[in-house]
Amino acid sequence: MTDTGGLTPTPSVLQELQNERLVVQEGYGFLDEKRLLLAAEILRQLDRYRHLHREYLELHESAAGALREAVVRHGLEGLQIYPPATDLESAELERKKRTVLGVTVTDGRLRGETDLSPPPAADPSPEARRCRDLFNELVKRSAPLAAITGNLERLLDEYRRTERRARALEDVLMPEIEHQLLEVSTRLEELDQEETVRTRLKYGKK
Repeated sequence: MTDTGGLTPTPSVLQELQNERLVVQEGYGFLDEKRLLLAAEILRQLDRYRHLHREYLELHESAAGALREAVVRHGLEGLQIYPPATDLESAELERKKRTVLGVTVTDGRLRGETDLSPPPAADPSPEARRCRDLFNELVKRSAPLAAITGNLERLLDEYRRTERRARALEDVLMPEIEHQLLEVSTRLEELDQEETVRTRLKYGKK
């Protein structure tokens, strides 16, 4: 006798299992498509991050060279009192938000008093001005990178959650429903055969 796992082998139970399988398959299809869309957005964000990060590193190398030249010209103490061209206290991070499959994705940039007209330096020099301008630009470039880093973390978290749910349906729930469907349908066939045999025996005696 077939074990149906506690389910009563009736046509209505079979129909319920078939409906449940359809719902689970549709849910899995939705999660699978969501995985693909999230992966595509992650790749877009990662490509943009790599492009901006490469530019940032090149600018950082130039800024480091300018810093060495400015230190040679003014000394470390002289450079520390050189007037800045950036006021980070009054600068704000401007964020433009959009939603990708329930995940907030932002584009960020600094706005506000990031470009000041600094007071005249006591000992001005092109080395110090170049150093100041390059580091000022580095500060600006850091904002988009920070925003993309946050995007990647949120997108990856959502992708992992979606992956776990899809695998739970694919590896656990769907095989279980298929197993129950097989057992119930097999048991129904056995019952039909038993009924046929009983009917033949009954009319055979007559």
